[in-house]
Amino acid sequence: MKRKKTIALIAHDNKKSDIVNWALKNKETLENYELCGTGTTARLIGEATDLKVKRYLSGPLGGDQQIGAKIAEKKIDMVVFFWDPLSAQPHDPDVKALLRIAVVYDIPIATNRATADYVIHSSYMEQ
Repeated sequence: MKRKKTIALIAHDNKKSDIVNWALKNKETLENYELCGTGTTARLIGEATDLKVKRYLSGPLGGDQQIGAKIAEKKIDMVVFFWDPLSAQPHDPDVKALLRIAVVYDIPIATNRATADYVIHSSYMEQ
């Protein structure tokens, strides 16, 4: 039996409403995947969409590192990370480590709506 792919959902504070709106728009597609995310982002998406989203810690409290560990374990297949490039983040080293581990393990990582739309609707997500 084929394993369902897992998508991690992450957003910085200034981008949380953007990722929630994106998830609402793509709810029907997201229903076909296992979902996880960092703290508040996972909670907000779950509440807005009624989708089951496994919650990890908040990003600054280690959630980014937890997601990175799951990527290294080959348990996450895609990351949607709406990050705020114009605001300094106190946990910036964790953010960079997460981006780095996604690249090392060849995991698609969408950092904005356009890329997230493109990847989520790609035929590669069905393989």
